[in-house]
Amino acid sequence: METSHPQPLMILVAGPYRSGTNDEPAKMAANVTAMTEVALRLYRAGHLPVVGEWFALPLVEAAGSTKVGDAVFNELFHPIAHRILERCDACLRMGGASQGADEMVRTAQAQGKQVFYRLEDVPGCG
Repeated sequence: METSHPQPLMILVAGPYRSGTNDEPAKMAANVTAMTEVALRLYRAGHLPVVGEWFALPLVEAAGSTKVGDAVFNELFHPIAHRILERCDACLRMGGASQGADEMVRTAQAQGKQVFYRLEDVPGCG
C-alpha cells in the first residue's frame, strides 16, 4: 500500500551489481532484484526510487555490448548512474561491497545530496 510522505524524495538505490558475482548472470540478476525490492519499499513510503541498472542494462544491450565489462558496457554502465544521480535528491547505499555503489555515494556527497545507509533511516521507512 502506498503511503504519503510530506517531502517525497527521488532516491538512487546504489548496491552491488557485479561485486562478488564472478560476472555470473544469475547472481547479477539477483542483485538487481534485491535493489528493486528495496525500491518498491521506497515507493510504497511515498518516494520515487531509481535503480541505475533499470536504465543502463537495456542501453548497454542496445548499444551492442557482448559481455559485462567490455568497452560498450563501460561507456554506459556507470556514467548513466552519474547522470541519474544529478537529478536525484538522495542516495540509498545498500548491500555488500561494491566499488560502483561506493562511487555513487561519494558522488552524491560531493553534490550535497542526502545519503542513507539503511532503509530505516529514509523518512517514512522506519
